[in-house]
Amino acid sequence: MTKISTKLTGKSLLDKIAYHTVRGILTVFCRVWCRMQIKGRENFPTSEPFIMAPTHRSIIDTPVSSGVYTRRMRFMGADKWWSNKPFGKLLTALGGFPVSRGTADREALKRCIAVLEGGEPLVMFPEGERKSGAVVQPLFEGAAYVAMKTGVPIVPVAIGGSERVMPKGAKFIFPRKLYVIVGKPMRVPVVDDSEGSKGQRVAAKQLTTELHAELQRLFDLAQTRSGN
Repeated sequence: MTKISTKLTGKSLLDKIAYHTVRGILTVFCRVWCRMQIKGRENFPTSEPFIMAPTHRSIIDTPVSSGVYTRRMRFMGADKWWSNKPFGKLLTALGGFPVSRGTADREALKRCIAVLEGGEPLVMFPEGERKSGAVVQPLFEGAAYVAMKTGVPIVPVAIGGSERVMPKGAKFIFPRKLYVIVGKPMRVPVVDDSEGSKGQRVAAKQLTTELHAELQRLFDLAQTRSGN
């Protein structure tokens, strides 16, 4: 596992310029090459940070997520991408930070909380690593946990067609349609202090269940409109 700090990095002016430059290039590419359409942008909160929770079927879901929203997003990524130090520095400049795949990774969760408390929106793929097919897989509770710790809303996002555009293992981006739907923000439930940590765990599980259902509903629509 890559050791990370909860201290925020990658916030300099040069980092932000690098992010928006790369984001702009990738967004134009997706719009032209993949005929990307985005519905529901007005659902993003304008005066507070939030967690964007997209479906995950392709490696291009990360640049697509950055193109859905105009402000700079922060991303978690598999820690293997930081094993090369120069490339890791580039990923950090572009808003990324490493997590250990398949674990709770408490350091990464603390970093997520720090990002949101610093006023920046955050992308968390609740299915974890890339999945395949039309069914949204069981979600990790990390997004709900972080949302409850910070009080920020979760915005579900369905990315339709990305698996056909660049399936796992592909070396080429195919010119097939992408259709992205941004759902309405999901607010964290209020938990009575008397319920303690048990009440928070129950609430996080319930929020995760609701998020799963909404992602599946949006994903079905996005897949249909992308031509899948």
